[in-house]
Order: sequence, then C-alpha cells, then structure tokens
Amino acid sequence: MDEEAILPHRFKPLSEGSLLAAIDIGSNSFHLIIARLEHGELKPIETLAEKVQLGAGLRRGRLSDDAIERGLDCLSRFSQLLAITELARIRVVGTNALRQAKNRRAFIEPAERILNVPVDVVYGREEARLVYLGVAHTLADDETSRLVIDIGGGSTEFIIGQRFEPLRLESLQIGCVTYAQDHFPKGAMSKKNYQAAYDRTLVEVSHIKKQFRAKHWAEAVGSSGTLQAIETLICTAGWRTQGIDRNSLEKLRKRLLKFDAACDIEMEGLNENRRQVITAGVAITQAIFDGLEIDTLRVSPGALREGVLYDLIGRLTHEDVRERTVTALLARYGVDEANAQIVGDRVCWLAEKVADEWTLDESDTELLHWAGRCHEIGLAISQKNFNRHSAYLLENSDLPGFAQREQELMSILVYGQQGKIKSALFNAVPKNQLPKVKRMVALLRIAAVLKYVEIHEDLPDFSVQTDAERLVFSLPKDWRELHPLTTWELQQSTSALAKLGVKLEFN
Repeated sequence: MDEEAILPHRFKPLSEGSLLAAIDIGSNSFHLIIARLEHGELKPIETLAEKVQLGAGLRRGRLSDDAIERGLDCLSRFSQLLAITELARIRVVGTNALRQAKNRRAFIEPAERILNVPVDVVYGREEARLVYLGVAHTLADDETSRLVIDIGGGSTEFIIGQRFEPLRLESLQIGCVTYAQDHFPKGAMSKKNYQAAYDRTLVEVSHIKKQFRAKHWAEAVGSSGTLQAIETLICTAGWRTQGIDRNSLEKLRKRLLKFDAACDIEMEGLNENRRQVITAGVAITQAIFDGLEIDTLRVSPGALREGVLYDLIGRLTHEDVRERTVTALLARYGVDEANAQIVGDRVCWLAEKVADEWTLDESDTELLHWAGRCHEIGLAISQKNFNRHSAYLLENSDLPGFAQREQELMSILVYGQQGKIKSALFNAVPKNQLPKVKRMVALLRIAAVLKYVEIHEDLPDFSVQTDAERLVFSLPKDWRELHPLTTWELQQSTSALAKLGVKLEFN
C-alpha cells in the first residue's frame, strides 16, 4: 500500500507565492502573522498583536469569563484577515494559559467556530521546539551552539540547539504575567517584591542549570516581546547599542525601582502594554542571567509564530516532524515496524473507504495512521494490558510536532483496540467530536484484528459499505475458511463495536 496514496497532501510542494498564517494564543498577547512563500523563505505581509492577558484571567486553574471574552473578541478581529488564506494553511496554537486552564474548552470551542480551524494546545517542550525553529531561521546557518530563551506571560522556554536542530528543550512555569500578579500586586513596586520574583526564578532555573549553563553553548539568544521590550529600554537609555548584558540589566533594575507603582513608570521606549509586566520581566531575566551564567544576550525577531509557519511548511510538503517522532518512538520501544506498518496502512485503507459517510478528513486519517503504527509500543512494558500502556505512553511522552489534543486522541484510539469499551474513555472528547472519535476507535480496532493476516496480498479484494451506523464487510467464503482466527476475531468484535455506535455486518 502506497503511503503517498493514503496521505496525498503531505507530498505536494507549495507553489511560489503561497500564503500561510499562524496565530499564537499566548498568556500575555495574541499574535497573528500571514506570510508569503518566496524563494523558499517566508516574507511577512500582515502582522497583528493584541495584549489580551489571557493568563491574568486564570484563577484556581480556570479562565474567567472576562478573559475568555477578551480572547474571543481578539480572534474575531483576527479572523477578518485570515479570509485571504486557505484553511489548510492556517495553524493556531495555544500555550501556557490554555495548558493550565481546566475549562479550556469554554475558550477553544467558540474560538474554533470563529476561526474555522483547530486550536492546538501545545505542551511546553513542543512550544520550545517551535520557538527554536522560529529563531533559527533568523540566525546564521553555521555550527554555533546556541541557548535560546523565550520569556512568555505564563512560561519560559529554554532550548540549546545548532543550526535548525534543537538538542535540549525545557519549559518552566516562569512568566511575566503570573509573576506580576504574584509579586507586584496591583502594580506595587518595591525592592522586596523585586527580590521575591528574582529568588523564585532563580530556584526554578536551578532545576535545569546543570544542562543549560554556559559551558553547553557559545551564544545566548532571546525571543519574545519581554526580551525585545527590555532591549528597547536599554538601547533607548543609551546603555548599549543592541542586546542585553548584566550591567545594563542592573541599571534598568535601579531605574524601575525608583517608581512606587507600575502605573507611574515613565521611561522612553516603554510600550503602554508592557507597563504592568516589565518589572517582573526584568527580575526574571536578571535571575536567568545569573542562574545560567549568561553575560550577554542578543535578541532575535523570530518567535513562536514564525516557528509555527516553518513547521506548517513541513507538514504541507514532505518534512513533517511528526513522522520522524513516530519512527523514533517505534525504535525506542523496540516495536516490530513491519507489523506496525501493516496496521497503520490498513486503518488508513478503511478510513478512505468510509471517509465520506463518516466525515473523516485527511488529518483524521493521519492520526489513525500514526496511532496504528504505535498501537503496540506498550508491549515494551508488559504484554498484559499492553493497549493501556501504549495509551499512557502516547499521552504522556514528549512527542515533537504533536499538539496536546493529537496525543490525547491517539491515546484514546490505541486504548480502545482491546477489551471492553468504557464510556470514561471518551471523557476528554468534546461532544461534537464524540461520534467521529468513536468511529475512529472502531476502525483501528478492526485494523488491529486484520494484522493477523501478515502479508498485504492476503487481504482479499473485499468491499466495505457503510452508512451512519453500519459497516458491512463482503468477504469471500473461501478466504474466511483459510483465516479462521481473523474471522473469529472480527465476529467477537461486534459487541464492542456496537458500543462505539458501529454495527459490523458480514455478507
């Protein structure tokens, strides 16, 4: 079975002049970028940024109604510009505020209706990988090892890499919005408050110091609005012509602490949107400099949103990092790759047969393909209940390229391949997606049964007919007699499939 035939869009080159778009739903600001592909590089043609402070509305793990409304209003404005871009060439990612929010669906579901594209919440290390990709495209393509730091509203990402390859990734719960709330309540400024924010950062950074300190890299590079704002203040004050160093940070600290409240800060070059969080940002930066032995840092214009665009190019052509991730996962857990490929291919074949009736799109088929290939990784832990082990590994591993919802969905798919189907399996699935997800579980369950037919050619040229609830297999009688185990397994699956809303019939 030809993978190119199964997943055709992944191998189509993007034409010159193609438009791509990305939205970064950050804890502090939302960013939109639309870029045109010219000579293999991306040229921004539209950029928008709004200070939404979604993270400021996070209380006891839940987003406030006001924060949700601010975010949705912003996306409504962004959506007008997105009309010029094909939906398949738009990607929206959410970061720390949505990672932390227990009620994230209250934001994500209306956001997806506004934008008409999925909102992918990414784990911290995946955010770090995308940040590095965005920064790397602004730097010289040489062998210099670099530490890249991105201070966001709710988390800070640390990456060591060379050229376009990240080598170490980490994300810590350090953010200028959360620290401003916790250590500078109502904008109150004092040396004591500053020291508390500095000390808290220093403790967090100590957890990664061994792997990220100066001996592991040759150059430090900063990304994000926080570090750009700090560089602007330093250069405007005349302390440096570019970049950030220890001496200039100390001067900036002293200048800021002359003010009693954040609303009183008056410094040339300070954007009004940064006034409430700039002091927390400086405290965080100074502690990172000290904790990781940084003397000088230069600031890059590249950031998460640019990384999302370059990653999207790979997804749309032939360099999808998720494919590499799955291949590495199979190798790590010693999976029989030939057997895994059979299940992956067969679930795609089934998905293609039912796609129209069951409204499965190419992204659904891709996830089924990867889940099929990974369905037995849990055997590395134990043969007993291996499907549960496979599900746990898929949901909880760092899988570069995959969004949180993709990992959760693949986990559900492989968990449902064996045993009884329990309703709790689908607790995390939005109601409007539930029928489709159940059908996808049914398809993978059937594909896993068909793996007992070890050679592709052993599958007969049987037909599959379907409607909203039925899946009808027409199998040659002599084939069933030659494959009694597979036939028995298919028959035994009927009750489990019925609980998934699929009635399996044979002609």
